[in-house]
Amino acid sequence: MRETSIEDVFEAPAKTWTAKLALFHEEVFFKFVAMITKFNNLKLPIAVVFLFFFLAGDARAHDPGLSAINVRLGPAEISVQLSVARSDLENALKLHAQNGQQNTEHNSSAAPQFEAFGRAALELRIDDQPLSVRSVGMHSEDSGSVVYQIVYEYKPGVRLRVLSHTLKLLARGHRQYISIEDDRGNKLSEKMLDSTDCQLDAEVSSTKREGTLLQFVALGIEHILTGYDHLVFLLGLLIAGTGFKDITRIITSFTAAHSITLALSTLDFVRISPALVEPLIAISIVYVGLENILRRDLKWRWLLTFAFGLVHGFGFASALRDVGIGSGSAVALPLVSFNVGVELGQLSVALVALPIIWRLRRRQMFVTRLAPACSVIIGIAGMAWLVERLAGL
Repeated sequence: MRETSIEDVFEAPAKTWTAKLALFHEEVFFKFVAMITKFNNLKLPIAVVFLFFFLAGDARAHDPGLSAINVRLGPAEISVQLSVARSDLENALKLHAQNGQQNTEHNSSAAPQFEAFGRAALELRIDDQPLSVRSVGMHSEDSGSVVYQIVYEYKPGVRLRVLSHTLKLLARGHRQYISIEDDRGNKLSEKMLDSTDCQLDAEVSSTKREGTLLQFVALGIEHILTGYDHLVFLLGLLIAGTGFKDITRIITSFTAAHSITLALSTLDFVRISPALVEPLIAISIVYVGLENILRRDLKWRWLLTFAFGLVHGFGFASALRDVGIGSGSAVALPLVSFNVGVELGQLSVALVALPIIWRLRRRQMFVTRLAPACSVIIGIAGMAWLVERLAGL
């Protein structure tokens, strides 16, 4: 089945008599240049004079215009900004502002065609695999430009190709400046496009993969260190002060459990509403606080931790969904990187907290008073989160 092209969305504009005049100028000019090559002494000055008149006439016949494309590689998507003069866009789409309306958003008859133009304007491929459009936004600027914000999916690969279909619609001679940047703003490639050369390639493998890996590791660490409910739950597990072997079991079971549900949720095999997950996380905190006070034998706590870890994994998955990670071919690297970040965050907290807790537990007052008091505070915090989350339903 043939792919939809930009010509399928809009009919190409008919050439006006001024455009035909420009074509005639070109034909006459090149024939004249070929003729005067016989006269070597006069060749350069005559060519310069006629070139001046040719360009002047061509400029009067039509203003081809200049537009710009900026492609920015993100950790999970590719963002494109396309800026086109409104007059060029209206000429291409055979539209005219009605009743003095100058804002694209308020011209109801033009808006669908403007949006369709943005959706079909570009074609992005990674290693010859097409990237689908996730969203298209647009707005008008006071300068008279229409600015499109187009978001594409990302697929891991080596070479990104950007092909501009807009040059088929815009005035003959229109030029388009395009630049491709990595997620840190470093320019990977740039070029001036025209109707004879309307694509740009860039190597994205090293910068994109390394950047993506580090960004999602950092996101996982940040999610733990700023996710106070997860931190309080983890401290509730550690403050009981069990031995190294038991702590290792607890942390391992929690890691295994949340890794399972994080993967299942991110890959869309299982999906549970945050309206259910968030109160369950709060309940897990309340339970751990109470268990620290009421139970002395915590030998089997790792089993309960596994169950609660499954719940927390759904909470971790929401962080990936917030940055657009879902089912598809580009999930594996963000998922693994994010999970590594979560584990690094947890281990860093455990490595700081455990030596302090083990040292304090040598003192009887900590065991009989301070540890239970901390567990009460943990339980109260969990109850407060539970009330807040239930009230927000």
